[in-house]
Amino acid sequence: MIITIASSKGGVGKTTTAVHIAAYLHKLAPTLLLDGDETRNATEWSHQGDGFPFKVADQVEATMMAGKFTHTVIDTGQRPKDTDLDALSKGCHLLIIPTVPAGLDTLGLVQTVKVLRDKGRTNYRVLLTKVPPPPENDGPQLRKQLEEMGIPIFKAEIPRLKAFDKAYYAGIPVYGVEDPRAKRAWQAYSAVGKEITNG
Repeated sequence: MIITIASSKGGVGKTTTAVHIAAYLHKLAPTLLLDGDETRNATEWSHQGDGFPFKVADQVEATMMAGKFTHTVIDTGQRPKDTDLDALSKGCHLLIIPTVPAGLDTLGLVQTVKVLRDKGRTNYRVLLTKVPPPPENDGPQLRKQLEEMGIPIFKAEIPRLKAFDKAYYAGIPVYGVEDPRAKRAWQAYSAVGKEITNG
C-alpha cells in the first residue's frame, strides 16, 4: 500500500502524520517512509534519537528499496503545484490531506480539493490535525463544514498535544514518549491507521 501525505499549507502536521502512519503500518508489515520534502523533516526527526523502527529514505534511496517493503508512506514537499497534486494522487492508493481548524488553512484545503475533483480524483481523505480541546469548537465546526461540502474526511482526528513536540525532540514516535498524554496521541493515529487498513 502506498500512502501519500500532502498539503498546500505548512504547519498542519504533515510530517507528524507521515511518521505516525508509517509507525502504525510498520506494526503490521515492513514499511518505508519516503522523505520527499526538501527540508527533510522526517529524516531529521529520525536522527534526533535512536531512530525509528521503520526505514526512512529519500527519493533516490527509495528507488532501490521500494520492493522490499509492504507499505510506503510518502512525506511530500511544501505547497505542491496543481500538476504535482494530480501526479501524487495518481501514484498512491490514498492521499491524506492534513488540515488544522483555522480559516486560512480551510481556504487552502478547499482549493486543494477542487484541484483533485477537477482531475476526477477520488482517492483522497482529509485528516483534522492539531484539533483544540473543548470548549473550543473549531474542530467540530470544520468537520461539519467539510461534511456539508461532501469532502471525504477521517472519523478520527488528531488532538493538539505537546506530546508530539516531545516525540520530535526525542527522535521517536509519540508512543515512546514519557508524557501522560502520549497514549492519547498514539491512539488518535492508531484510529486513523485502522480506518486506512479497513478501507
